[in-house]
Amino acid sequence: MKYLIVGLGNKGVVYTETRHNVGFKVAEHLAKVIDAPFKTANFGWIAEGKYKGRKIFILKPDTYMNLSGKAVKYWMQKENIPLENLMVITDDLALPFGTLRMKSKGSDAGHNGLKSIQEELQTQQYPRLRFGISADFTEGRQIDYVLGTWNTTENEQLPERIEMFSKAILSFVFAGIQNTMSAFNGK
Repeated sequence: MKYLIVGLGNKGVVYTETRHNVGFKVAEHLAKVIDAPFKTANFGWIAEGKYKGRKIFILKPDTYMNLSGKAVKYWMQKENIPLENLMVITDDLALPFGTLRMKSKGSDAGHNGLKSIQEELQTQQYPRLRFGISADFTEGRQIDYVLGTWNTTENEQLPERIEMFSKAILSFVFAGIQNTMSAFNGK
């Protein structure tokens, strides 16, 4: 069984510590947990590893957020990964900071990375893992907030939250999405 775990973010040092790149952060931590180093590949950086007999590909697209779907589609086709074995990690303004919400399907909720994936795959029926970044910004400042860096409190809590997200992904790989949603959603 093969799985594709995709952390959404933007390439470049200027984006590394931004809220919008939390998908990259989770992907990087997960790769360390399963001892799978990233290598430069088509459409991004890919890490290959195993967890309890299952092969995991972890992808950080280098296409920028708005074109993430091209990278996802390429790797799904290249490795023949079924839709239900895809997990996309993304930031979510609608959830309080650090909140974990896994879903088996859903809309893009205005997120350009998810919108791109939906367009390329021609479906909303794919698993995603949303990382709450809250919506602590004044009207008209959404882009600055999303592309801004974490505040001091968030920075202190981030490692523990990323660890929890990594555990949820490994649960998804081993125990399936329903069991994982029951065990982790809202934590």
